[in-house]
Amino acid sequence: MSGTARDPVDVAVTDWLARYAPTGPVVVGVSGGADSLALALAVQQRAGDRAVAVTVDHGLQSGSAERADRTAELLRHRGFGTVLLRTVDVGAAGGPEAAARTARLAALRSVADECGPAAPILLAHTMDDQAETVLLGLGRGSGPRSIAGMRAWRAPFGRPLLDVLRRDTEASCRAAGLEFWIDPHNADPRYTRVRLRHEVMPLLEQVLGGGVTAALARTAALIDDDLVALDELAASLHAGLCNPAPTVGGLVPLAAALRRRVLRRWLQHNKIGELTADHYERIDSVLIQRSVPGAQVRLPGGIDLTVTDGVLQLVPVVR
Repeated sequence: MSGTARDPVDVAVTDWLARYAPTGPVVVGVSGGADSLALALAVQQRAGDRAVAVTVDHGLQSGSAERADRTAELLRHRGFGTVLLRTVDVGAAGGPEAAARTARLAALRSVADECGPAAPILLAHTMDDQAETVLLGLGRGSGPRSIAGMRAWRAPFGRPLLDVLRRDTEASCRAAGLEFWIDPHNADPRYTRVRLRHEVMPLLEQVLGGGVTAALARTAALIDDDLVALDELAASLHAGLCNPAPTVGGLVPLAAALRRRVLRRWLQHNKIGELTADHYERIDSVLIQRSVPGAQVRLPGGIDLTVTDGVLQLVPVVR
């Protein structure tokens, strides 16, 4: 059987658009790197005039404005009818990487809102990025939700390239004659993710005989399937057990994973801030499993969680 193999980037983008965004505007974030340029080119070829390209100047590196201008001009030359350039002010919260990401995503959300409430924002994370995310989650012990990594679609963000390797995006750019930018931050060993990429992943590939990137990405997908099923079951249980508040008797028979999810939904519904694993452990051991009379667990926002007559109660702290 003869024929030329299709570009993996084009295959991935075509499938993603058909499944999640067959009509309407599509916003694409483009940094000028190989991943985002390959994504943008494939989206433009498949979505045509409904594709909106956005390049964000963070102002963090010398020459960033000129580079953003060059990226925008390249996109126009390649057929994008709508190319927007946004300059953002990057704060300091969470460190430089997190602050830049927050500012960038806010700019992309703003453009998407202008395009329409349902406009997806496409980001160019690859299978390599997914594998690194899984390793970071494992190293931090942050639970299955972190190990599940990124999803192909979690409104408003879409990631069509999660099954595509970084080397494939680079090959796609070269085949199209696109000169892509290599961010010097991606070689800076001060960043944990950079060391994972250049030191840990090659060693794992060597020790485990290859295929580690795909294996980690596959693990993330399998865990995410399980989490979706658990979340759906917990949502159903929440509707029956938390009207208006959960009871110890209703929570005790549940598996721990479901119990935590039901509690999380109830607490979020009551505007309680994000809790740590330690919070849930203390709630489970003190209030639910042992139901210690008069016991309380302090929650964020100056709220105590207590049990009265077998029912969980949220009580403001009196100072």
